[in-house]
Amino acid sequence: MRYLLIAVLALVTLTSCKNKKEEEKIESMQEQPAVVEADWEVLFDGSNFDQWRGYLRDTMPSEWRIEGDVMVFEPGEELAYILTKKKYTDFILSLDWKISEGGNSGVLFGVSEVDSLPEPYYTGPEIQVLDNERHPDAKANPKYHQAGALYDMVQPMHDVANPAGEWNHFDIMVDHKTNSGSVTLNGTLIVEFPVEGESWDSLVLNSKFKEWKEFGAYKTGYISLQDHGDKVSYRNIKIKTLN
Repeated sequence: MRYLLIAVLALVTLTSCKNKKEEEKIESMQEQPAVVEADWEVLFDGSNFDQWRGYLRDTMPSEWRIEGDVMVFEPGEELAYILTKKKYTDFILSLDWKISEGGNSGVLFGVSEVDSLPEPYYTGPEIQVLDNERHPDAKANPKYHQAGALYDMVQPMHDVANPAGEWNHFDIMVDHKTNSGSVTLNGTLIVEFPVEGESWDSLVLNSKFKEWKEFGAYKTGYISLQDHGDKVSYRNIKIKTLN
């Protein structure tokens, strides 16, 4: 009887220790996302435009509005590009986008505000946002203007864009320390590119931007969302600085 009691006590102790370890593991797993999220700076969560303003303006253009948790652009009579209020150098930018039928837009980085230049497009390289099914730019070959392309310079390796009216997800990485940039669309790596040096200069030289002295000239710059005259929506915008 005594040996049976000892065995039962040992089993209870072992089970208790196992349960405690499992609880600690679960707690650790539950805490991990909070640590990861703490590395990200929220640029738009659906509640306000506090991190944004118009290009060469102090305020947000009226063409941009919030519907639910979504940032929506409806074209107006004047150009209405918007910028982050802060500048960034090395980063991962994460966002969702949805383009209208036949629509065209873009996400720009390394943007500088120059009074003599009417659009961020003249300084900031663009990652294309496009309706690949309907917009004629997607039909040209090489596909330098397809969704996810480093516009006019590097074509996507895969066409994994969802149709117009459906959400897509970008992860855009720019890292000058490793001289590398990339675009991941809907979980698939589709574009890789250098961000400086001779390889970058060669890309520019073979593009429409070869005569634009300010284009791609700024390592540190604003993130910009494009007004290309078509309705486009964005949500869940956040950025992680790469140290």
